[in-house]
Amino acid sequence: MSLQYTSQQLKTGLSLAVIANIIWGVSALYWIETSPVRPQDVVAHRAIWSLPVATLVLLWVGRFRATWALLKMSRMLAWSALGTVLLSLNWGVFVYAVSSGRATEASLGYFMLPLLTILVGRLAFREVMGSAQWIAVLLAVIAVAMQLWAYGSLPWISLVVASSFALYGAIRKKIVADTMQGLFIETLCMAPFALGWLWLTDGAGMGQHGFKVDLFLLLAGIYTTAPLLTYIAASRLLPLNVVGLTSYLGPSLQLLVAQTALGESLDTVTAISFALVWTGVLLVSGQGLVRFRRR
Repeated sequence: MSLQYTSQQLKTGLSLAVIANIIWGVSALYWIETSPVRPQDVVAHRAIWSLPVATLVLLWVGRFRATWALLKMSRMLAWSALGTVLLSLNWGVFVYAVSSGRATEASLGYFMLPLLTILVGRLAFREVMGSAQWIAVLLAVIAVAMQLWAYGSLPWISLVVASSFALYGAIRKKIVADTMQGLFIETLCMAPFALGWLWLTDGAGMGQHGFKVDLFLLLAGIYTTAPLLTYIAASRLLPLNVVGLTSYLGPSLQLLVAQTALGESLDTVTAISFALVWTGVLLVSGQGLVRFRRR
């Protein structure tokens, strides 16, 4: 039985999904302002300042007590700890890519993400892959092989960004917490290490590069949670197929920002790699739309 959505729900949901993806898509413009600070320091600040924001949100919606009860589940905590490592890796590599002039590679990784997620679903959960999905994954493999052949090395930023978040998503399937609860638990896991890092590094860049950089570090928690909240609201108002399609807006904007505002260049091999991955994404999206219309 399919759910029925009103016109107002669809309009509001689509607007929220677009807003969330715009925030994610232009995030390089935010993190570039923290570039005097090392990526590992930025991750520490992001974890520390996301925790109180996530706490306030859970208190506001009346879910803090239920979330705290989840911390008594040792199995879930173990999965959350592993997810925390992958999330920290994803955050750190993305900030590194932005600060080192390689945001284009990161955007390629986020385009590869849905294809890698399909492969992880097949390997970890024995999910069935259709012909379009197999072709899409093959095209992504060819794109990576092209970069290896042309440059003599793997596009490690793209691969780490995509694989860390694909594996993170698989781990989240093992956790009973929702998205905001998960962020709270993960940043809570990060907090002792992040605080320790700030102590060892004398503030992890805070107070060393001027008021503007300090402000961007302090507001990192709000910038992290704001798109997450709007995305959660959108997912409750839209069919997941539509939510999934809007998620391609984020990496598209990331690529646009990298090529314009950040002044990066797109060589022929990378352009062909993008074309291969985009073709795979279109195949998977097209198959999803066909299935949705048949319901």
